[in-house]
Amino acid sequence: MEIIPAFDITRQYQTLRHELDEVFARVMAGGSYILGEEVKTFEKEFADYCGASYAIGVASGTDALILSLLACGVGAGDEVIAPSHTAVATIAAIELTGARPVLVDIDLARYTLDPEQVAHAITERTRAIIPVHLYGCPADMNPILEIAAKKKIAVVEDASQAHGASINGKRVGSWSEIAAFSFYPTKNLGAFGDGGAVVTNDPALAEKVQLLRQYGWKQRYVSQIKGMNSRLDELQAGFLRVKLRHLEEWNQRRRQLASLYMDLLSGSDVTLPPHPADVEPVFHQFVIRHPKRDAFRETLRAQGIHTLIHYPHPVHLQPGYVNLGLGRGSLPNSEKAADEVLSLPMYPELTEDEVRRVAEACLKFS
Repeated sequence: MEIIPAFDITRQYQTLRHELDEVFARVMAGGSYILGEEVKTFEKEFADYCGASYAIGVASGTDALILSLLACGVGAGDEVIAPSHTAVATIAAIELTGARPVLVDIDLARYTLDPEQVAHAITERTRAIIPVHLYGCPADMNPILEIAAKKKIAVVEDASQAHGASINGKRVGSWSEIAAFSFYPTKNLGAFGDGGAVVTNDPALAEKVQLLRQYGWKQRYVSQIKGMNSRLDELQAGFLRVKLRHLEEWNQRRRQLASLYMDLLSGSDVTLPPHPADVEPVFHQFVIRHPKRDAFRETLRAQGIHTLIHYPHPVHLQPGYVNLGLGRGSLPNSEKAADEVLSLPMYPELTEDEVRRVAEACLKFS
């Protein structure tokens, strides 16, 4: 039986092999491996792609969130509002600044922060809000930004799963004062290792992040502020430059595959992914819901179709976060999503025949 993997980066590597080999040879021969010309050029190219003024390459998406929060002045004693239905990295980043995460529920129509819940969660200690553009679908930014503006609270977009997604034609990462991206290998724009970027239109925030990512240095060995070590390396930046040139083509292919999935699964008993009228998603994952998710998943696996669950446990119910005091039933939409979501195979190199095979298996179960 031929296996259909949930994700297969080797297919992409084969199509780009010669371009990537050229980058490897160029960087290795150049003798500069950290924060050199490849990083500088990629930062400019990625900022332009996002429609922003600045991009600062860092070591990971988690670090991008940490540095964004620190640049906005978030620290010990502060509160940061974020969804519970997200990758735990979002919440870990908040805690690593010394702030306290305030977890709120999602809107099941998008799987992203419910603006009404955000408004109710604000206190005198709230310093920032993190809307996560989950699965490649942008969060409902306009009401979140309105709430934040009234309360003078920073908005930090977690765009780690949404490279190229847009709201009314404006790409994520350029909606708020600062945004974080991940280049983990599985992302729509993924490196061949870890990497991330902070994107902003604010020159003061850009300068602050540049200082924070390398010990607070403007001048080598002289720390203007307390910083850390979070640097994007030259090889990954070079690889990302190659892949950035293909990103729009890949995102369009994801949309085509998603459309085929939706046509084939229309009328079935699975809940299809959201596609609000004002957004252009990039389908980082093709996430369906089913009330018998686990049995459904096993049936697909028996037919050689591999799937993933993003995410099986909301953060507020994980052992490491019991201190937040939120028990089962406190965030019902997040809990429902965690119990029912299933990510079907989705990547640009997936074939239409493979999509049809996956959909046929889904229909047989439903």
